[in-house]
Parts: sequence; structure tokens; C-alpha cells
Amino acid sequence: MAGNIPLMIAGIGYCVPEAVITNEDLKKLYETSDEWIYTRTGIKERRVVSGNETAIDLGLKAAQNAILKANISTDEIDCIISASSVPPQLYPTLACTIQAKLGIKDTIPAFDMTAACTGLIYALQIARGFIGAGLYKTILIVAADNNSKITDWTDRGTSILFGDGAGAMVVKASVDGVDDILSLKISANGSIGQMIQTNMPSQCCPLVKQADEVGTGKIIMDGKEVYKFAVTTVPKYVEECIALSGLTAEEIDYLIPHQANQRIIESIQNRLKYTDDKVISNIRYYGNTSAASIPIALAEGVEQGKIKLGSTAVLCGFGAGMTWGGAVVRLREGIC
Repeated sequence: MAGNIPLMIAGIGYCVPEAVITNEDLKKLYETSDEWIYTRTGIKERRVVSGNETAIDLGLKAAQNAILKANISTDEIDCIISASSVPPQLYPTLACTIQAKLGIKDTIPAFDMTAACTGLIYALQIARGFIGAGLYKTILIVAADNNSKITDWTDRGTSILFGDGAGAMVVKASVDGVDDILSLKISANGSIGQMIQTNMPSQCCPLVKQADEVGTGKIIMDGKEVYKFAVTTVPKYVEECIALSGLTAEEIDYLIPHQANQRIIESIQNRLKYTDDKVISNIRYYGNTSAASIPIALAEGVEQGKIKLGSTAVLCGFGAGMTWGGAVVRLREGIC
């Protein structure tokens, strides 16, 4: 339960790399086709970092865009939370690096947290608790991943899915007493965590017995089991979040889901009986950008006029862990 201070979503922003990899391009790596990929995933292309570009670059730009939309100075930020499952380095953390690149000299807290593709929802819950308790007033959330760096590009089952990107959100203590979080719920079940794994390369001290297996650092996923988990767990969970908000599904203007697979998105849409104009999907152009997918879809949806502000939306995601979460939020004028 959050504290007594309500939270407002003040600004959102996003950034994706320029390099585009189409389904036709993937035919150069293995036997596949645009039709095979698209019918199974809804993906036509994805963006990937190239050269020295990393999630830090994407996260910084997304953060700058969100700060601009929030109409605040960087001096007002008193906490940074980064949601990243594929940061370019373990430390310094992505959050600390972005703090430095933004020129924030105050010794504010900045940290990374990992909930994979549910990262934005988890970070929003943490920020809600911090602001509600009166610990911080203005928090920058940055969700950034460069999945292409740990994708096994010889594995057709996983490499067709992932892309790179970043989304950011500035949240702050509400200036008018209105809470933009109508409901928020997060969950996890580690007993099924083997569905999606990335086992990092490592070795024991040379003076002791070595491990039998060494991680590859690549994404390993049981796609069929992940799909079954998502279509059975997420739609019901979204309904529970809507019920907690005190609204009905009909009273919510938009569904903004994690962009993992178009068929999963459609399963949630069908459960809520939403028409296509109420569902924000851009997986066709970006693939699965992990924690960044929800804020990218939100910010781009507003930018393209698909989302009208002064509205309500349900955000939902799931990811490795296994983790999942949902939130019903108000979308104020001027956040993007």
C-alpha cells in the first residue's frame, strides 16, 4: 500500500536505434521467411544498436525527452530508477551513468533493478512507494535494453523476437492532489523461471573445482511455454487490476501492453472485448524491446495521435523471472 502522497505522471519519452533489421534481412542468417515470422509474432522489423551504441545512449535520449515533456530541470530529480535486464555493463549501473550524463551533481540515489520485460511496472511501483512515503518528490524512471547484444543470432526461435530501445517516465508528487495511479499490482513466480534464462559467463577461482557448465550469456527461451503462460496469466491479471481501480473495462480508454507477441496482445484484447482503436501495438516495427516496450508504445502512441490525452489506460507486462504486472493510470495533457 502506497503512502498518502499521490503521484502524477509528468512526462514520458522514448528512443530507438536507427539501424533496422527486417524479416527479409534475417534470411541471410538462417532459413526463414517474412510470412513465417509475421504470422507467428506480428513482427516485420526490429531496431538494433550498432557500433559503439548501447542502451546507455538510448536511455539518455529517452530520459532527456521525458524531462523536456515534464517541463522540469534536472536539478529537480531526486532519484533515478533504471529498469534494465540487458545493461551494457553491470557497474557502474545504467542509472548512475545516466545521472552523470545528465549532469546531475547532487548525490541523489540512482540504481538499477531487474524484472525483465515487466521492469517499467515494477519501477513504477517502487517510485509510487517512495513518493507516497514522502522520501522523494521527483523520480526519473529509465527502461532501456540492448537485447541484440545477448541474442543468439543463430537461433531462429529467439532472434526473430527481440529489438533494442528505451523509454523513460518522470513521476512526481501530484501538484493537484489527484493520483495518476488508479491501481498497480506486481507478481512473480520463480519456480517457473527456467522458461527464459540468460546464464552469464563465469568461472570459479582457479584454486578450486570448476563448475560443470559455464553460461553463454545468450537468451535461452522455451517459446511455447512462455506463450502458454502469457495467454493464461496476463489477461486475467489485467482484469484484476481493472477491478482494483474501481473502473470497468469499458471505462478505460486504452490498453498498452508489453510488446512480446501480437497473438498475446490479441488474447488480452479479446478478453476485454476491446476494438482495435483501443489497443496500442507497435510490435510490427520494433519487436520485443523488453522493459522499454510499454513506455515506447505509450510515448509513440501519443506522438502519432493514436492516444488522446486526458484519458485512462491499462499498462501490463510479463517477463523473465517469471514476473508480471499491471497498472491502471491517468494520462494527463502535456505528458508527451
